[in-house]
Amino acid sequence: MTGRRPTATQGHIKPERFSGARSDQPRPPRPISVRVANLGRDGIDASARPLRPRGFTLVEALVAITITALAGGTLLLGITASVGTSDDAERRTIAHGLAEQALDEVLGARYMELGCSPYDTYLQPGGSEKATGTRELYDDIDDYNGWTSSPPVDRWGVELGTDDGQGGQRQENFRAPAGAMDRWKREIAVYYVDESDLVNPLSNGQTSDWRAVEARVYHDDPQAGLREMARVRRIVSYVEPYESD
Repeated sequence: MTGRRPTATQGHIKPERFSGARSDQPRPPRPISVRVANLGRDGIDASARPLRPRGFTLVEALVAITITALAGGTLLLGITASVGTSDDAERRTIAHGLAEQALDEVLGARYMELGCSPYDTYLQPGGSEKATGTRELYDDIDDYNGWTSSPPVDRWGVELGTDDGQGGQRQENFRAPAGAMDRWKREIAVYYVDESDLVNPLSNGQTSDWRAVEARVYHDDPQAGLREMARVRRIVSYVEPYESD
């Protein structure tokens, strides 16, 4: 054996690798977890008890009922308003159709009675034309002035919705329900208008080359009363017949 010191290659660890491994400084104390028991009246930890389902108090139940009632009332008001708007839109659609139907009938007639002046101020049906109490014999547009009917009827006096368009009634399965038109009313007016302003009606006794044919339709609402649901107007003019040489 020789007196050589062992080197690092001979399996010894250098002392500097343990530098700082041991220190004379005291270690910081570890935190201590303290659990405080929530003791009930019986001395048993309440947190260790099994959870019980908790119900509503009387105040909470009353608040919930009040909120539900308010929300339900608001919802019902919205539904009622929506239904009312839908009903009104349906009635206006029906009224517009009734007015257009009346104008189609009137404008299919002549402008004036044969042999009469186009500026005649007597805008009424003749005695023989109104003798039947219907529009069956009306043959010019001035005959329709002042005509009114409730419920609306065709030119032969048959209630609309049940008529066949030829003076009779349609097959029973194709008729409108009984009383469907009872609350409806239709009026027709024919009058002269100002040539410079076709919106402006002329006074009685004044004439022009222009006439207005106006159909008005009303509905008798049980709550609101008689309401105008549609007003449709057409302007027509008299043109002298062309005579060739």
